[in-house]
Amino acid sequence: MVSSLLSPFPNVISQLKLVSRSSPPFFTRAQMSTESLPPLPEHRIVLGCGSVGVDFLASVSSYPKPDDKIRSTSLKVQGGGNAGNALTCVARLGLNPRLISKVANDAQGKSILEELESDGVDTSFFIVSEEGNSPFTYIIVDNETKTRTCIHTPGYPPLIPDELSQSQLLSALDGANMVYFDGRLYETALIIAKEAACKNIPILVDAEREREGLDDLLNFASYAICSARFPQAWTKAPSLPSALLSMLLRLPNLKFVIVTLGEDGCIMLERSVNGGSDAEEIDIHGLLESLNQRKDESKTIPTCISSVVTKLSANGIGTVFGRLFIGTAEKIPPSELVDTTGAGDAFIGAVVYALCAGMPPEKMLPFAAQVAASGCRALGARTGLPHRTDPRLATSL
Repeated sequence: MVSSLLSPFPNVISQLKLVSRSSPPFFTRAQMSTESLPPLPEHRIVLGCGSVGVDFLASVSSYPKPDDKIRSTSLKVQGGGNAGNALTCVARLGLNPRLISKVANDAQGKSILEELESDGVDTSFFIVSEEGNSPFTYIIVDNETKTRTCIHTPGYPPLIPDELSQSQLLSALDGANMVYFDGRLYETALIIAKEAACKNIPILVDAEREREGLDDLLNFASYAICSARFPQAWTKAPSLPSALLSMLLRLPNLKFVIVTLGEDGCIMLERSVNGGSDAEEIDIHGLLESLNQRKDESKTIPTCISSVVTKLSANGIGTVFGRLFIGTAEKIPPSELVDTTGAGDAFIGAVVYALCAGMPPEKMLPFAAQVAASGCRALGARTGLPHRTDPRLATSL
């Protein structure tokens, strides 16, 4: 049934590829000279494991009601999937990402691999199935509410750990400065995480929602980036600040946790190993409120407000020595906001780059917000992702 539904897609993909290659871009960008850029990080290899796919994006004037027939205002077909998007971002910023995932030997699978490779993502560790179908997603972008609705069809057959040999695993990890997981393909991801931990390679986990195997994966995480709802759903804490504190208490390997809040920016809680026993204990809710009061609402560019290292507490949860950060989002003019698809993936990709480049949080959070905002100015998760030479990143890199 799936293969019969997919049968018209190869022609659609090839035709739209020709259109996108011959047609003028949505917008053009000036580029900075590479000579004016700071040097790239010395260790640039990043290994990712997670989802890829093809996105069929249709913009509409407003979301249809049941049984409606409407016309799209624009259409785009491009690669998608959390890991695919995040590592495309990483590659455009100048790192050397490798990706472990699985596609079928169909038109969609070939398109997925070609697009990743053209952006500089190493796909040599992909598993390609001769049978089944590659993952794809229908995405309806509502121009009225600036929201998107995703309808996903998983790939089949799924990736199983035995398909990745021990020699392939060791080769994929060779020279890696960081490993990133988007929470999918958890059985294979867990094997990679165990090997990475043995080699003391830092691990970043995208905790978008509760998934099978995610708890085990988080136990290996050095860094976690969460959606707005995840921390409280996972910890059962009564508030978001107390949930972040609870995550650091439950996950002793975690150096920081970030929760992304869309247009409200993000909150980051960083563990400190240098806290003194005589440090003043401060309630995390009160500290968050004081940081919020320091925001400059007149600024349109992303900013970061941070606390000093202190002993943070939440009633009934416990205490952690650390620092609290608020990162603001870029205020995108309504006329420039096109599509938020993949904004979280772009943010994660930028954080991966920032960690490899040794950026402090005060620089990392505005940088990641700026990269995510760039992606929101075009249709699709990858169209607007900036390259390293984008002049808008001149003050951030």
